[in-house]
Amino acid sequence: MASKAAPSCRLVICLLISAAVLRPGLGWYTVNSAYGDTIIMPCRLDVPQNLMFGKWKYEKPDGSPVFIAFRSSTKKSVQYDDVPEYKDRLSLYENYTLSISDARIGDEKRFVCMLVTEDNVFEAPAVVKVFKQPSKPEIVSKAPFLETEQLKKLGECISKDSYPDGNITWYRNGKVLQPVEGAAVIIFKKQMDPVTQLYTMTSSLEYKATKADIQMPFTCSVTYYGPTGQKTVYSDQAVFDIYYPTEQVTIQVLPPKNAIKEGDNITLKCLGNGNPPPEEFLFYLPGQPEGIRSSNTYTLTDVRRNATGDYKCSLIDKKSMIASTAITVHYLDLSLNPSGEVTKQIGDALPVSCTISASRNATVVWMKDNIKLRSSPSFSSLHYQDAGNYVCETALQEVEGLKKRESLTLIVEGKPQIKMTKKTDPSGLSKTIICHVEGFPKPAIQWTITGSGSVINQTEESPYINGRYYSKIIISPEENVTLTCTAENQLERTVNSLNVSAISIPEHDEADEISDENKEKVNDQAKLIVGIVVGLLLAALVAGVVYWLYIKKSKTASKHVNKDLGNLEENKKLEENNHKTEA
Repeated sequence: MASKAAPSCRLVICLLISAAVLRPGLGWYTVNSAYGDTIIMPCRLDVPQNLMFGKWKYEKPDGSPVFIAFRSSTKKSVQYDDVPEYKDRLSLYENYTLSISDARIGDEKRFVCMLVTEDNVFEAPAVVKVFKQPSKPEIVSKAPFLETEQLKKLGECISKDSYPDGNITWYRNGKVLQPVEGAAVIIFKKQMDPVTQLYTMTSSLEYKATKADIQMPFTCSVTYYGPTGQKTVYSDQAVFDIYYPTEQVTIQVLPPKNAIKEGDNITLKCLGNGNPPPEEFLFYLPGQPEGIRSSNTYTLTDVRRNATGDYKCSLIDKKSMIASTAITVHYLDLSLNPSGEVTKQIGDALPVSCTISASRNATVVWMKDNIKLRSSPSFSSLHYQDAGNYVCETALQEVEGLKKRESLTLIVEGKPQIKMTKKTDPSGLSKTIICHVEGFPKPAIQWTITGSGSVINQTEESPYINGRYYSKIIISPEENVTLTCTAENQLERTVNSLNVSAISIPEHDEADEISDENKEKVNDQAKLIVGIVVGLLLAALVAGVVYWLYIKKSKTASKHVNKDLGNLEENKKLEENNHKTEA
């Protein structure tokens, strides 16, 4: 523990010391310490054999000494002088090293270690330097934005609590920013706290931005001296929004202008490349010299083909800065003639036209009963197979959703036409009589026996296709008989008869009716067909001559016919054998 001041004898010694001629001591010695640390000052003197005591003092600015610590070589006791600024901060060790805790700026003094003998005083001076690292620099009072071609305060870089004072440097994108008149103005100032004696450094920057400063980082640093030399601390980066005027205007069309069709809504969007972008524009519509003031968008609803043209927009305060775009409103018209439900008679001619009017080339597809046709239909002579549901469909491939279609339901009507044929089974036991009927609406077929008027109900019918079908019966007449086939629809009633010889009398068989497809294949054989028809007519004439010979016996034959019709299943088998033989 430190004791109080020495008795009066110590004062005498002190007077002697002050009056003595001091021997030269060692040179200057500098002790560096960080602010708040403990200052360690070795005495740097060899302890003499006849040492009486050792003392430490510091010198005021005027050179007068202030004693702060005393240690006797004999009593090993330590005494600290009553100096308020060092109260409870001093420690004097046996080797006369002095430590001062909680280093302060006020500790920057010249301290002297004194070793006193009976006849001499040895001194070793030490100079204390205290350093305080400043706070991390910070950019404050930042501008919300910078404007091109305008010198504007960017912000202030501030660093606090430094000792000694430091220096502040500005950087743009990592490079030192030098002062340039009218473009970069830097003002530096420092201020010392009278209580702590610590410095606060502030540097303000006025800067004229360009578009090259967009997204460019600005930083600052403070350079200071510490116990180990010069050091630098950097601030965080700051990026500023750069305002610049609009130099170009562009116009956009939504949806994309190559897909605009009648009935769509068009939105025009005008953009300026300035920052901040313009909020209002003038929009010019085709044929309208005066602009329409609006926000950056303008919408046209339910456009028609007459809206095709050039659309423009410009700045409100600078109409010469203008942008334009051409818009085509695509359209597609289809006219089918005739359309709807059309009823025609077989053999009639029917011209059909599908007229397209469009903003560009359109594709046309014809369908019949949901089957795609290779070409557009044309009817110079209508057939039953021409009937059906026709659809003309057109589209613009590049424009989504632009399609048109119209339909024609064609009905081909015809009076019933009858042709009767007969075949004898190869076994000679039965004959097959077929009544071929053509007409639309579908005619109803009825078989009767001429003379008796009996109706034959046991018949077999084919499917009704393209206005044609047939009904057939199989009989085994014992006597000659005349059969009548009646076909009737809403248009007319047609009757045809055929003489059939008794089963025991041979007769010429007539060719069966050929299908529509086969008829188309044999169109080139028309002359041959005409010859056959003439032959058939001659045969019918011969049959008419002999008809009256059998008229008396027809009643008797009808009785046998009814019996023969009961054997229909057996007759069918005979007919199949007949077909095989013909094949």
